[in-house]
Amino acid sequence: MKLAYVFPGQGAQFPGMGKELCESSPRAKALMEEANDILGFRITDIMFSGTEEELRATRVTQPAIFIHSTVLAVCTPGLAKPDMVGGHSLGEFSALAASGAVSFEDGLRLVAVRASEMQKCCEKVPGIMAAIIGLPAEKIEEICASTPGIVIPANYNCDGQIVISGEKEAVLAACDACKQAGAKRALPLAVSGAFHSPLMEPARAELAKAIEATEVRTPSCPIYQNVSAGPETDPVRIKENLLKQLTSPVRWTQSVKAMLADGATDFTEIGPGTVLQGLVKRIGGSEGMEIAISGLS
Repeated sequence: MKLAYVFPGQGAQFPGMGKELCESSPRAKALMEEANDILGFRITDIMFSGTEEELRATRVTQPAIFIHSTVLAVCTPGLAKPDMVGGHSLGEFSALAASGAVSFEDGLRLVAVRASEMQKCCEKVPGIMAAIIGLPAEKIEEICASTPGIVIPANYNCDGQIVISGEKEAVLAACDACKQAGAKRALPLAVSGAFHSPLMEPARAELAKAIEATEVRTPSCPIYQNVSAGPETDPVRIKENLLKQLTSPVRWTQSVKAMLADGATDFTEIGPGTVLQGLVKRIGGSEGMEIAISGLS
């Protein structure tokens, strides 16, 4: 029996996130105040009492989720040491901090750069994402490859649920082609840009500088990274994969299957929301495996 901690990504935020944790734990409050100082603005005010619209801005969302998830992992009494960790997109940074590969402070600074540069991309290079439901991954990959313009599979969330990303016209054309091929649904998502696609390339230079300047240590347990979908412990490889993740697909389905193959039987989602619990349940079910799934938020 092995324990896996998984950490959510952008989209898990909600008004009031982290407030109860801050009020119940002096250590959590101290870390959140430190986060305000590092970022140069009171992000906790937005987390605790901001609107959904204010929380949705990428420059706010990403550090807010990182803070919530990482502080939970650090400040929850009696939390068992995991055998492996993983995170969905942004959640990979929370997983690194929770496993000791990066400090809370360095992780937050890195996430702040990532969020700022990705928001700039969204403003300069418009793009969209869409969820494709009920179509095999191979068919979606084939459709994206044959569609004019930039559109790629961006999130392999679970079997039968893949998100595509890219230029607006290309994504919409791919959605139509997926429907014609038998997809149950093909829905554009309410996101601010084409994440995990080549349209994020302009963010690479500044993110590369930030990653290179960040001290990454050997984690306390393997981290299953989005790009490789396998266990990583080498700091050099971890850094390389963090940068590649910017424009590459989130291979979540493949990552969870790899965790299962390596003995994971107990999954705990740490951070806001419950999305990963549902995805892990579906992936485990497709593999015919009995697993325990819980959440800590």
